Amino acid sequence: MSSQQTAATADQSHVAATAAASTVRDAPHDLTAARVVVVGGGPGGYEAALVARRLGARVTVVERSGLGGSAVLTDVVPSKTLIATAEWMTIADRAPELGIRLDGLADGEEVAAGTAPAVAVLRHRIDVPAVNARVKALAAAQSADIRGRLEREGVDVVTGTGRLVDPEHVAVTEADGREHVLDADVVLLATGATPRVLPDARPDGERILTWTQMYNLTELPQRLIVVGSGVTGAEFAGAYTSLGADVVLVSSRDRVLPGEDADAAELIERIFRQRGMTVMSRCRASSARRTADGVVVTLEDGSTVEGSHVLFAVGSVPTTRDLGLEDAGVRLAASGHVEVDKVSRTNVRGVYAAGDCTGVLPLASVAATQGRIAMSHALGDAVRPLSLRGISANIFTAPEIATVGLSETRLQQMGTHYRTSMLPLSRNPRAKMLGVRDGFIKIFAHSGTGTVLGAVVVGPRASESIFPLTLAVTHGLTADEVAEASTVYPSMSGTIGEVARMLHQRSED
Repeated sequence: MSSQQTAATADQSHVAATAAASTVRDAPHDLTAARVVVVGGGPGGYEAALVARRLGARVTVVERSGLGGSAVLTDVVPSKTLIATAEWMTIADRAPELGIRLDGLADGEEVAAGTAPAVAVLRHRIDVPAVNARVKALAAAQSADIRGRLEREGVDVVTGTGRLVDPEHVAVTEADGREHVLDADVVLLATGATPRVLPDARPDGERILTWTQMYNLTELPQRLIVVGSGVTGAEFAGAYTSLGADVVLVSSRDRVLPGEDADAAELIERIFRQRGMTVMSRCRASSARRTADGVVVTLEDGSTVEGSHVLFAVGSVPTTRDLGLEDAGVRLAASGHVEVDKVSRTNVRGVYAAGDCTGVLPLASVAATQGRIAMSHALGDAVRPLSLRGISANIFTAPEIATVGLSETRLQQMGTHYRTSMLPLSRNPRAKMLGVRDGFIKIFAHSGTGTVLGAVVVGPRASESIFPLTLAVTHGLTADEVAEASTVYPSMSGTIGEVARMLHQRSED
């Protein structure tokens, strides 16, 4: 183990020991009598509630919009359901080369390579109201499942808004207007975040949209302008291109997905352009206004872009206003996020926070982990402080981009000595059978120890393929240890093993 890794492990052990000691001091004497109030029913909130109930606390969840929060109702579940529909269109693009003849093709008619998206649109009609009805139905069903689970576990669910009066009291305004105050030994804030809105581009829910409003469309946009080339912007731009819309992606940076692996971002941008998307780099939108039958987006250089609809995906802001946090003494960052430590504590005794309102990492999986850690810590159970080292993330473009561990940019910033191994999926026999041409596997390993430090997977179902590499990063496996595990032949995961084998260094004995 390197000195850098040893120091990190020692530091983590110190944090864990400190957290464990404070757990005993902070925990209520009688766990069965502990009163826990969770404000916000997203992943951080409902996962925390389940842990608190298992530890014997009396738990109340206050949620105003629906259990599951934005992750289930307006963000992750709906967007990925829409993307799953768009994925079928991408798969259909490959049908002719696989020998599949679709209705409408005359005998002997040839389909030129590279023209699949336009052809696919002619053969498949997208019923936008039906697609969006399914999206919303699945989100509602998932929300209902979460409510049912909480109620079966004995959690009280209140529909309304919560406001922190002080560390021991939460004021609740229910949906019917009734007001009351809940006593609390522990409070968890899990209020999430909302889409950032530009002052001169106020969404109207019809032509000027945030991503939460995309599921109310009754027709496929003729020309969709997507402002913002981060994860959300890239996902929606890719999905609507596959569905048949003419898409213009406005990026203020040099490339799409500026915060991601450079090789992955370059590949996705190339595919976007091949599929007919217009990508406008180094262009920043300043305003948007409606016209008689569409929208006009004005850029900072004074030029304009016209379309039928515009989606603004320019980040999010934490939902921390009007929650009484300042009055209760809860410290906020300049960005408005709640400041927490690695066990989700705020600076106020008995008050914890989890999820997007903390700004730690905007992933539902991280929110859920924060919530679970918070309740275990607050109620005196064994707890390991949050570590982001083994957190995997996925971008649901086509192909998908999955990452885990340290990025190449971060490794370079840290001055870490590392080696890189990379192979394209086009050489994989399973990929050839499926008509998959785009994608790659990349692994970063420590030059001295061979420990896997990070990885990037680009390809179909990358969100599933990243898991063995997540295990490697989480448990400090070496590339040799990954390579020793057998893989199915033929399989996409076979390339993971091959890339790991390429990182082997002959011992100098």
